[in-house]
Amino acid sequence: MYIATGMTGRILELAHAHPDRDAIVWCGERFSYGAILEQQGQWAKRLREAAVAPGTPVALEADFSPAAIAALLALIDRRCIVVPLSPAAHQQRDEYLRIAEVATLIDLRGSAPAVRHTGASIDHPMLRRLATIGHPGLVLFSSGSTGTSKAALHDFLPLLDKFIVRRPAARMLAFLLFDHIGGMNTLLHVLSNGGCLVTVKRRSPDAICAAIERWRVEVLPATPTFLHLLILSEAFTRHDLSSLRLITYGTEAMPEATLLRLRDVLPDVVLQQTYGLSELGILRSKSKSSDSLWVRIGGEGFETREREGLLEIRGTSSLRA
Repeated sequence: MYIATGMTGRILELAHAHPDRDAIVWCGERFSYGAILEQQGQWAKRLREAAVAPGTPVALEADFSPAAIAALLALIDRRCIVVPLSPAAHQQRDEYLRIAEVATLIDLRGSAPAVRHTGASIDHPMLRRLATIGHPGLVLFSSGSTGTSKAALHDFLPLLDKFIVRRPAARMLAFLLFDHIGGMNTLLHVLSNGGCLVTVKRRSPDAICAAIERWRVEVLPATPTFLHLLILSEAFTRHDLSSLRLITYGTEAMPEATLLRLRDVLPDVVLQQTYGLSELGILRSKSKSSDSLWVRIGGEGFETREREGLLEIRGTSSLRA
């Protein structure tokens, strides 16, 4: 079995201690931590043989899968700057590759992984700074709703530091995407605590509820829009959701009426608001109660203050010009 001693070794202690434990459910099949670690070792070798240089931006075109997780971990250990691109980013793909100055493409969308170099060089001073200090990085993109897409660059080490303190292991559903800060947060939380990530092909209320029932999912990260659709569809009445103990919601404003109705239909489930930004990461949060929109945010790696009626947040992982 591959033994990681690099950057990811700090958060994979439980993976090494429990190699037979389920790490991910992908396409209806279970994959153990031992299988993920084995693939991580294979990817470490593949990156060396392909001359993928430390400090270079590498696009990882994939969805949540055992191969994608293993490749991500190997890229972090090789101190690369990872640019995850989910299938949802297809239309902006070329723009994202240009902005992030991607030097290497890893495509996991086909039947066999493909690695190729683009010939691009690093010109942006923030990318150069991260490469110079020898830290792995993470590039995430905004939706570009105001025009040109914007990239946020993170130092991966502070992001990983957030997960050194152990939390209870849980079976979590991968609702948010691979290239979303919430999706990345879910993945790292699961891996560091020896939990299991349950993936789905479709994100309809019935598909999500069916996965919760089949795989005994305990934590559902979701959006208020989806939770509103869940209530309207009444899918919760057609599936056994007794394993579910926590729903976290964020990425957009939660209507109070939706929250109160959700509390009524799932009275045994704790509802917790989350807060995060692509530019900052996910802050630790604590809701006042399951039926309240009041939330306290902050935690290790973040500084917050109120100034002239605005909330200002600084995160240790985000690089600034």
